Amino acid sequence: MAIRLGHRVVQLAGSPVDEFHAELSRLYARDSAAVLAEHHAVQFAYVEPGGSWRFPARLDAASLAAARSVPAPAAIAHLMALRPDVVVPQMFCRPGMTAYRALLDVLGLPYVGNTAQVMANTADKAVARALVAAYGVAVPAGQLVTNASDVRLELPVVVKPARSDNSLGVSLVQDASTLAVAVAHAAELDAGVLVETYIPLGREVRCGVLEVDGELVCLPLEEYALDAQRAPIRLADDKLGRTAGGDLRLVATDAGRAWILAGDDAADDTVVDAVFDAARTCFRALGCRHYGLFDFRIDPQGRPWFLEAGPYCSFAPSSVVAKMAEAAGLSLPALFDTVCRQARIGAS
Repeated sequence: MAIRLGHRVVQLAGSPVDEFHAELSRLYARDSAAVLAEHHAVQFAYVEPGGSWRFPARLDAASLAAARSVPAPAAIAHLMALRPDVVVPQMFCRPGMTAYRALLDVLGLPYVGNTAQVMANTADKAVARALVAAYGVAVPAGQLVTNASDVRLELPVVVKPARSDNSLGVSLVQDASTLAVAVAHAAELDAGVLVETYIPLGREVRCGVLEVDGELVCLPLEEYALDAQRAPIRLADDKLGRTAGGDLRLVATDAGRAWILAGDDAADDTVVDAVFDAARTCFRALGCRHYGLFDFRIDPQGRPWFLEAGPYCSFAPSSVVAKMAEAAGLSLPALFDTVCRQARIGAS
């Protein structure tokens, strides 16, 4: 596929909420920019905790410190003056996923990825599961609770904050004596706590979907390394960690934690078609555009159950959608061009 050259790309990064989300954003945005800059003019708009903006040359500490901090009204004017062809949202906090995307819509600035409403719906796990269930996708039995005494489901159950990412606050409860602690732990991150019936482990996979010329194209699945006895569900430690120097790193990309099902492995896999069908349905049910990403639990009988949606792609080499696309023969620059074309950015 020919790669379109010369877009003016602004990476919208950072977080007005806290340093953790800002650091996570920098991690992805730096890696994304390093690849996209080979074909496009890449600049950064950075929102720092508290809500002020900076426009650094890079996202390292020295460049951020050297860039002048400006209030939001002046920053918005500067962002408009940059005249980007496309904005790549790289913010992971709830306002970043929703309010700042809505701001781009208000400003009329084109951006790749899903809208603020879609991101809000998928960030709330209770809402997302209700939407896909209404379209016929299987979801575990669940309850939204505020304390352990509200739980009516039989154990074992999975307890999770309704609105939190990276498996923070998630617990598998198999003994009633630990239920209250698990609910309280999840409630520290969100007032709403989602309790779901535990689906016995067969497998757990993730499916990416690309919108290409009106068709929904499923990418090769990613499968997680889980074990029914030792590691029956994915927890926060399976996703993010720290280097010896204290920097945030992506544990999920470590060798052996996950792999892409491609080639003969996928061709002979009996669950692939069922997951693809469910993923396409989820894409439509949630109103996604450009791309989507969906996690499924596969029970021992081979039936996929929807767990959550993460309709996000950072266009960094470590991004799951990018790795899936590469396995399908689509390089990261070509993936970005494909998404821009679907968004009618730079279309002739």
